[in-house]
Amino acid sequence: MSSKLNQFRELHRSGDLLILPNAWDAKSASLFQQHKFSAIGTSSAAVAGSLGYEDGEQMEFNDYLFVIRRIMSVVQIPVSVDIEMGYGTSDEQILQNIVKLIELGVVGINIEDSMINKSGRVLKDAGTFAKTIEYVKSQLTARSMDVFINIRCDTYILDVPGKNTETIDRLKIYGNTGADGIFLPCISTQADIKEAVDATRLPVNVMCVPGLPGFGTLSQLGVRRVSMGPFFFNKIYGNIGKLTDAVNTEQNFAPVLP
Repeated sequence: MSSKLNQFRELHRSGDLLILPNAWDAKSASLFQQHKFSAIGTSSAAVAGSLGYEDGEQMEFNDYLFVIRRIMSVVQIPVSVDIEMGYGTSDEQILQNIVKLIELGVVGINIEDSMINKSGRVLKDAGTFAKTIEYVKSQLTARSMDVFINIRCDTYILDVPGKNTETIDRLKIYGNTGADGIFLPCISTQADIKEAVDATRLPVNVMCVPGLPGFGTLSQLGVRRVSMGPFFFNKIYGNIGKLTDAVNTEQNFAPVLP
């Protein structure tokens, strides 16, 4: 097991809440490292947006790999990659993509338990998804490879009927797959967070959303990791739009000059 992977695992076990920024290119990753973050994640939505794609595996995986290679070339802290649904139509393809990331030095992944069909994004069958994770873990073990697998459970982001009960049921299933963590984007109330934390032995990761409690409260609730998702990227590029409007309105470059 690599020292960076050990370091990344330990960040989920320490008493401190892991604040994980989500990079979209080498420059953003480098800046996050300079500002003393302990680890970095990627945001697939932000990377896709920076390359002119929509989110939802619309970008080519090779394009994503190029960005990840550049990130890995400029940072020394652990890097986790959001691989969405795995960028493959079979367990074997998903495994091969994960192997490529490990070979680049990536220590963690996020993988979603939902899929996109003609009607939009829907949850996968929990048992079928669990078998995918079990397959990946067993195959990596056979190759003497390892990676921190953070399962993104999409019950809250999709606001499915009975999402509290559905979440708890899925956490129980996923706890037996060999996964290393649980990610619940769009969960925000203290009661829901506490219920989820109490339902699993795996470290729980939440995401920056309106109404999310502060870091101190999240830590008290037992959350081990909180990530920024695409919000940092969106904020920066929203400001680019405002600056562009200001240049056009003022008819000079004062808005962008020091």
